[in-house]
Amino acid sequence: MSRSARLLELLQLLRRHRHPVSGQVLAGELGISLRSLYRDIATLQAQGADILGEAGVGYLLRPGFMLPPLMFAEEELEALVLGSRWVAERADPRLANAARNALAKIAAVLPSDLREALPTTGLLVGPAPEVPPEPDLALLRQAIRSERKLIIRYRDPKGEETQRVLWPFALAWFERVRLLMGWCELRQDFRAFRTDRIIAAEPSEERYPRRRALLLKEWREKEGITRS
Repeated sequence: MSRSARLLELLQLLRRHRHPVSGQVLAGELGISLRSLYRDIATLQAQGADILGEAGVGYLLRPGFMLPPLMFAEEELEALVLGSRWVAERADPRLANAARNALAKIAAVLPSDLREALPTTGLLVGPAPEVPPEPDLALLRQAIRSERKLIIRYRDPKGEETQRVLWPFALAWFERVRLLMGWCELRQDFRAFRTDRIIAAEPSEERYPRRRALLLKEWREKEGITRS
């Protein structure tokens, strides 16, 4: 491992700890000597990292620091490029544009060698398949972010239409369909709705009574979904 990569890994280790962590633990995780660790800590501090502590006491990185030249390892950059390209190809226009803008902002703070390599990353995304017409996904995402109820008209597979009031908490992308997950007031249970079967959607000014994170957690538990 190069020293620059090691410094990046050290920053990541410090970020994972909310309380001071001993030099012995950090050195062990990095596979280096304590003497090398002390030098690396001093290097990061000299470059502006707000690392509290000292040898024999423990170290703590205060939040808010990022070293631009060490922001990402090569594979992390590849993951970001691939993910951004996937979103740009398959998401709705607003989210696709946001992915392109985010990648441009990342490129702006990279060192010149990595910045020049970014557009030539050899990880490509194929053309998106045709998807049926669907409502404005930006509207659905906004309802999820703001934790507000959503009123929809929905056509089921039999062609029957119903009006639902949802507590939307997630939107899932699949190859040919998107699913909106929410608590359905009509069914008094969690339901998944294909977005191409949503005829109309109207956000409500009313917030739903439970937090989105809690709904997502309960849905995962009910469906037996574990986080990777």
